[in-house]
Amino acid sequence: MDEKFPIGEFNLNQEITEQQIVNWINDIEMLPHLLRKIAENATEEELNTSYRKGGWTVRQVFHHLADSHMNAYIRFKLALTEDKPTIKPYEQDKWAKLADNKEPVHVSLNLLESLHHRMVILLRSLTMEDIQQVFIHPELGEVTIGQNIALYSWHGRHHLAHISSVCTRTV
Repeated sequence: MDEKFPIGEFNLNQEITEQQIVNWINDIEMLPHLLRKIAENATEEELNTSYRKGGWTVRQVFHHLADSHMNAYIRFKLALTEDKPTIKPYEQDKWAKLADNKEPVHVSLNLLESLHHRMVILLRSLTMEDIQQVFIHPELGEVTIGQNIALYSWHGRHHLAHISSVCTRTV
């Protein structure tokens, strides 16, 4: 298994169908539940273990998911309400080192559950025309809402695999 990309790297240029959108939104909806199951049985040792050499700890990954998915939610809303807004990237490695990333993982899980609830309601309300709305990412260029849905489906599964690799490895 590739420790950095256990489910493979994300492909931004994939075809987007209505059925794929439904599947990706379902992935987004299920992520907090799957994370909660793992967190309930995770030990402090597991939470403080890196998923790969030089990688974040499992605790940091839980908190990163909340940070990243909050940004995604805002990007969806900006793309829906503004004409090709330019979004602001953030320094995720620096965020992972901030004090709030040392908190118990349930803090971010509670946030993710509420955030994903709202995100899923928003995403399920979109038409295929809405899915084509874009934001501008300074490094990636134009990103459609559909591409961002695909990205965050992948992102959740990607980090779920990181967390699962540690939490099953040390049980």
